[in-house]
Amino acid sequence: MRRREFVVGVSAFGAAACGGGRPAAAHAQVGALHVETLAQGLRAPWGLAFLPTGAALMTEKRGGVRVWRDGMLSSALAGGPENVRAQGQSGLLDIAIDPQFAQNSLVYISFFERAGGAGRLALYRARFDGESLREGAVVFRADARSGTNHPGGRMLFLPDETLLLVVGVQDPDRDRALDVRSTLGKVLRLTRDGAAPADNPFADRPDALATLYTYGHRNAMGLARDSATGAIWLHENGPRGGDELNLLQPGANYGWPRVTYGREYSGAEITDVREAPGVTSPITQWTPSLAPSGLCVYGGAMVPDWRGDLFIGMLAGRRLQRLRIRDGAVIEQEDLLAEHGARLRDVREGPDGALYVLNDDAQDGELWRVSRA
Repeated sequence: MRRREFVVGVSAFGAAACGGGRPAAAHAQVGALHVETLAQGLRAPWGLAFLPTGAALMTEKRGGVRVWRDGMLSSALAGGPENVRAQGQSGLLDIAIDPQFAQNSLVYISFFERAGGAGRLALYRARFDGESLREGAVVFRADARSGTNHPGGRMLFLPDETLLLVVGVQDPDRDRALDVRSTLGKVLRLTRDGAAPADNPFADRPDALATLYTYGHRNAMGLARDSATGAIWLHENGPRGGDELNLLQPGANYGWPRVTYGREYSGAEITDVREAPGVTSPITQWTPSLAPSGLCVYGGAMVPDWRGDLFIGMLAGRRLQRLRIRDGAVIEQEDLLAEHGARLRDVREGPDGALYVLNDDAQDGELWRVSRA
């Protein structure tokens, strides 16, 4: 293990870069961070989840599920999902711990599954016995589609023990994000067995899927709940600009691709509509794109002045961004870890109140522990 400590810088953003024309947020004072590298040699790490023991399970997009415990990193566990299509943006994705893990030892893994000549997002459930995954089975499959971009896969257990699961949509199929008969471009709400809870917002509509929670999403890679307020936050990648931070409301439409700040990769306009009746607007948006990935709402005691703040990893932006939100607006932002220049895939609050961050390198990804000096 090696320890790094440095003072992070804060870069300036104007209102056009973040916030959709709202006043620019104030910037926090620069502070010193302790950064420890806890594990190295990960193959494109993607998801991170802490067990009740304090050990962490991590997925590798191009590898398997690995355990970090007692300062050591295991090899890939036996018993993971089969038939994984590890190509492009897809492979093994997120990992989540069952709310009743102490009693049932269940973990959930999202992955992109081969399906004929195409593929689909799938949800795998297995028991972790401390050394391997056992009794594994797929409990849910999203719609099949061609291509491996924008698989989705982020997961979040809610206090009622239902599970939110993000399903992405690739650009050639983007109109399906607004089709409530398709799982693509949606956030789904599932039982722990992969079924639709009876109180889902579309459960009584014969023209919609009962699993839907929200719709009109493109490529969401961050999902977190504020335990103090109950707010559920989601961020998603736009195409060329138009990355969004959204506050989720059951049944809401988030507009993609009919309402967006993004443009085609060619530079052509997708739409000139930025807001529309019946479409929930983002709390903030990033143009140019920073490619957010990973999200946590800090609630720990280690750094009291961070409580309630959002921490977002950035892939293209190559930094960790802290946002403070009050009354539906970003009032403060701070850029952390930018001096390292790494693509950051996931960020979680650990049981000790530190932040744990995954560096996205394809062959030598790392797990970092980040705390305020």
